[in-house]
Amino acid sequence: MLEILQIPALHDNYIYLVHEPNGWATAAIDPADSEPVLQALDQKGWKLTHILNTHHHNDHVGGNVELKRKTGCAIVAVARDKERIPGIDVEVHEGDIIGLGHAEAKVLDVPGHTSGHIAFWFEREKALFCGDTLFGLGCGRLFEGHAKEMWASLEKIRALPPETRVYCAHEYTQANGRFALQIEPENQALKERLNRVATLREQGLPTIPSTLQEELATNPFLRPHSPAIRHRLGFSNKAEDWQVFAEIRHRKDSFAG
Repeated sequence: MLEILQIPALHDNYIYLVHEPNGWATAAIDPADSEPVLQALDQKGWKLTHILNTHHHNDHVGGNVELKRKTGCAIVAVARDKERIPGIDVEVHEGDIIGLGHAEAKVLDVPGHTSGHIAFWFEREKALFCGDTLFGLGCGRLFEGHAKEMWASLEKIRALPPETRVYCAHEYTQANGRFALQIEPENQALKERLNRVATLREQGLPTIPSTLQEELATNPFLRPHSPAIRHRLGFSNKAEDWQVFAEIRHRKDSFAG
């Protein structure tokens, strides 16, 4: 059974420590900074064996070099971004399996936010570490990809079991929710979720992980098929999902709320 420790970092990042006790293996996923990871490792008595990077942005790889220097861990990241990810040891591709003690993570190719973005899917534990591809009630900006590509990545995530826990890399849920209400104001499940989110944030608690089932019911970026969303955005039933998604993403990029 994996033990997952969620570590706040920087302004709104989450770093994850994933510990497999039987194999004495521990991975840091997207370590933005080394210091909070080292502190958590010391408190838990764990030895870092791996770093798993979802993409090359500095707020996901900033701790790589120092953690590798101090722990001797192996850095796992996508092969086609090897020039942009510091300290990479193991280059992976879509479908590769990463062993973490007795646990296994499958590599999912999910470009769009960046051209080399990947996610790590622990199938047995139903845990997805998706970096900046999918957020609570949102998705990542299209810095290096295009809408059709990003929608294909999100469809890959949509196909996972609904009970999947979604561990994204930022605490954006409440802000994303304000936009989601503009896109689907009559979604009762969304309104109820935002009430829960507000309560958690008032208590200083994280809104992550969510479940994929929650996201499918409330996240507009996973709902371009919704008749209500299509009607509100002026799309007919004949429009392709990725076209509706593109419009949602475009509106989010200029949303000031």
